[in-house]
Amino acid sequence: MRAHRIPDTATLFAKALCYNRGQAEVRIRFQKSEIIMSFKTAPFRYLILMFFVLAALCSGVAFTATSRAQQPKRAEQPKRAERAEQPKRSDQPKEVTAEQIAESVIVVAGSGAGRAMLSQIRKNGLERGRETRTGADGRAEEIRYELRFVHGDKPDKDKVRLDSKTPQAEYSLVYGEGRLFGIINGATFAPRADTAADFIAQQAHSIDTLLRYKENESKVTSAGKDKQQGVELYVIDLVDKASRKTRYFISAKSFRVLSLEYEETRAGSATPVKYTKRFYDYRFAQGTQLPYRTVLLEDGKQIVETRILTVQYGIKMEDSLFQNPEAAASSGNP
Repeated sequence: MRAHRIPDTATLFAKALCYNRGQAEVRIRFQKSEIIMSFKTAPFRYLILMFFVLAALCSGVAFTATSRAQQPKRAEQPKRAERAEQPKRSDQPKEVTAEQIAESVIVVAGSGAGRAMLSQIRKNGLERGRETRTGADGRAEEIRYELRFVHGDKPDKDKVRLDSKTPQAEYSLVYGEGRLFGIINGATFAPRADTAADFIAQQAHSIDTLLRYKENESKVTSAGKDKQQGVELYVIDLVDKASRKTRYFISAKSFRVLSLEYEETRAGSATPVKYTKRFYDYRFAQGTQLPYRTVLLEDGKQIVETRILTVQYGIKMEDSLFQNPEAAASSGNP
């Protein structure tokens, strides 16, 4: 047999694999020759063996540490998901108060200037228009009217005069100095109970009542939200010093009063009647906004439609327009 020199690498490898150095032999085929190796000493194999043992131990320690490091991360994932689901406090919508809504309505009515503009421009005024009243029999009656007013510091200081002209008669209803009286053909008269109630209700349950709620020392409270015909609405209740309540429905987009509701109990009746005012055709008049068309419903049935033809603010009006002519005549006599 030919003897060949074995590479050092093969020798080291063979020694490392020998566990019984006194008897172990390894037969290696090398280029069609068989080589027999006998290892009497193999100190290097123990080093290799120790190397693999240490490597295995280090791998186990590293795996254990890695597993422990990964466990908290997995536990934190649900917490992070919960935090992501919870909205931030700054993202949560804040509730709008009734006063904020009322003040927004005032700002819009005053074309951005609010109460300052309304107090200056609408201190007094003259409104001319047309009313269509529908009776219980379904017949409609048209009335031409002129409404004059002077706003005082308080509601009891207000002065209002309504001149009406029907096909049958002309008459006036005057409110001043805390009392209501009528004038026809220059003579005064006491209006009927239902006529007086209607006149007072028209003034007490109006948009102007909301625009002047602070001056009148009225209280406003929120009644939540509503949606009518696809329009989002704020709903607020106003109670004046006479404990009269009016509910306003205000557009959440434009902050215009779209409608209002109130109840009145007629004299001799124990059942309250529900009235609804709906406002249409908002226009500008001397820098302020107001509806030029109003519809009044009684228990859901239309009874009055009012259309403004012209309106003027800041005009001069004589005090005699709001005085009782008989009282003025008697005071002028010696």
